[in-house]
Amino acid sequence: MIEDLLEDIAQKNGIRQVNTYLKLATGIGALLLCLVSTSYIPLVFIAVLLTCAILFLARVHAKTYADFFIHPVWFALVSVAGIVLIYGGPTPYWNWDPFPGFSLSITRESINQGFFVFCRIIGGMSAVCFIALTTPMTDLFNVMRQCRVPDIVIDLAMIIYRTIFILINQVTQIYHAQVMRLGYSSWRESVQSFASLCGAAFIASWESGEDLIRAMDARCYDGKFALMGETRPVEGFPFFIVVIFLTLSATVVILSGSKTIL
Repeated sequence: MIEDLLEDIAQKNGIRQVNTYLKLATGIGALLLCLVSTSYIPLVFIAVLLTCAILFLARVHAKTYADFFIHPVWFALVSVAGIVLIYGGPTPYWNWDPFPGFSLSITRESINQGFFVFCRIIGGMSAVCFIALTTPMTDLFNVMRQCRVPDIVIDLAMIIYRTIFILINQVTQIYHAQVMRLGYSSWRESVQSFASLCGAAFIASWESGEDLIRAMDARCYDGKFALMGETRPVEGFPFFIVVIFLTLSATVVILSGSKTIL
């Protein structure tokens, strides 16, 4: 994901020109529905629809989406494994008491709870991915200003966001230079190279911060950054699609009740 930065993907996606508020309503609405749902069915429904929207409407490459999704999935699997073993329940399929007062078991209730938590993570991550992969930060900053967020908060967010990309770029260049010079050929050299990388990245980020201050002074910075984002009109068809998606998702949440997999 270092080579395919999220900002580049968001700037070039297929629904880049759709109104920012509609995309935020889709992502935040889906996230809220995932939180209030008591069944796994609407969570899977939301995840599938948003994944299809990301792959086919936004035209994000499937491998890029998978790389973005794989780490939360591994974290979810580890968390679910702990829930299944510790949650307990009256109908055990397997039980083990390694220590007095501590037992591990797999029950019908723990499997249901673990699968539900896993689906909730997948559904929530799909909503977050939809916003991250389709909405550039410049548009989000513009929305924040329209929502009367204090200018100092927006400026700090813009500086932090810019610094993240500078730091990533510096770390990538230094790492590639070290690899070309066999800096990671042995364990000892790997430790030394990593220490050098951290020090060089810190110095580079410090210097880039000073360059930013000088550039702000040269441009007569008065305490408020200019925003280049534009406000796009709310078109009828995208608005209709968002309403249909949220209505269908809410209907599935209501009708599914508290159904479990077992």
